[in-house]
Amino acid sequence: MRSVLFAFMSAAVSIFLSGTAAATQPKVIPDVLNFGQVVVGTTETLSVKVFNSGSTSATVSSIASSQASYTVTRPQLPVTLAAGQSFMIQVVFKPVAIGSTPAQIAINGGAAGIIINGIGQSSKALYATPDSITFGSVPAGGSATSNVAITNGRSSSVTIANAVTAGSEFSAQGLSLPLTLTPGQSFTFKIAFSPTSRGSVWGTVGAKNSLGIGLLAIQLNGTGSAAGGLSVSPSSLSFGNVTVGSTESEAGTLTAAGSSVTVTSDATTSSEFTISGMSLPATIQAGQSVPYKVTFAPKTSGAASGTIAFNTGSSVTTITESVSGTGVSQQAQSVDLSWNASTSPVSGYNIYRGTTSGGPYSKLNSSLDANVTYVDSTVSAGLTYYYVTTAVNSSGQESAHSNQVQAAIP
Repeated sequence: MRSVLFAFMSAAVSIFLSGTAAATQPKVIPDVLNFGQVVVGTTETLSVKVFNSGSTSATVSSIASSQASYTVTRPQLPVTLAAGQSFMIQVVFKPVAIGSTPAQIAINGGAAGIIINGIGQSSKALYATPDSITFGSVPAGGSATSNVAITNGRSSSVTIANAVTAGSEFSAQGLSLPLTLTPGQSFTFKIAFSPTSRGSVWGTVGAKNSLGIGLLAIQLNGTGSAAGGLSVSPSSLSFGNVTVGSTESEAGTLTAAGSSVTVTSDATTSSEFTISGMSLPATIQAGQSVPYKVTFAPKTSGAASGTIAFNTGSSVTTITESVSGTGVSQQAQSVDLSWNASTSPVSGYNIYRGTTSGGPYSKLNSSLDANVTYVDSTVSAGLTYYYVTTAVNSSGQESAHSNQVQAAIP
């Protein structure tokens, strides 16, 4: 038997692959818009946030509506968003006919989209006054409110079952649901804007019936600004010694920096120190100051201290100022007077006192004083008194005034 040897030759085979990585696509919040009932020929606007949630840049090259009743207000395209960046678009619904009008907004040809529905209405089922609110600039950590009236414009009652808020910085206040409005009836509540950081914010407050159908939407926007700073001057007040039963006052100022600050309340940790001179709540514009006054009224002897606090009701919670003073007992004060005896026989002397140098004077003694000394214990602290004496003989004749002496009471 003959063996046969087979030899095989192999060759290397190379396969070349190619392709393009899928580009990061933007996303939208919210991705469903319900305009509710809108009167034919009028407009309603809702906001949508277009954002890049990826780790690489995303480009928005097209935004298109499938229905002419919906138009989009947007920045000029294309727009390239870095990771985490976003921009706002406004979708405007202007119905041309009565009835439901579904549609879609396609972004980048449908890579992202918004489902939309609105109902053309011949008469308003429910409308808000105003139908949009611009809060302007509000310091982060603060809050601003605006009144809104909702009115039933139909010939039958309307019940609001739910309120839906888009944008965590906005909230409805004083709207107790469910709320039924009879024809022509209105109800007023507040919408609050409470920014948590700096930057422009858009949102809506909408009303729905029990079936989840939108009845109205109120367009909202505001800007969070840097939180205002509040400072107090001086940082401490010392009143020194103050007599028990009397008072002493010192002035201070509050100054706002960065943006306006509203002082909502003040407080003191000691009843012997009180604050006055500023009507609250008080809004202090950036760079401006308002004065106030602190009064120390000691009730007992001894050292007293406390803290004055000014509350802003925002992230700048309280600004404090330390105060101190000492109450001292009120001591009885008197003036001791003495004079030389008359060289002529006299029955006694009269003592006179005035508060102006040179008089007029008032007599202090009710009867002649046979002594050449007198104690005036009816003086008051902080005043200066002027004294003179006269001599009276047995016939009742009174001499001229003696020389004047002065006594200053501390």
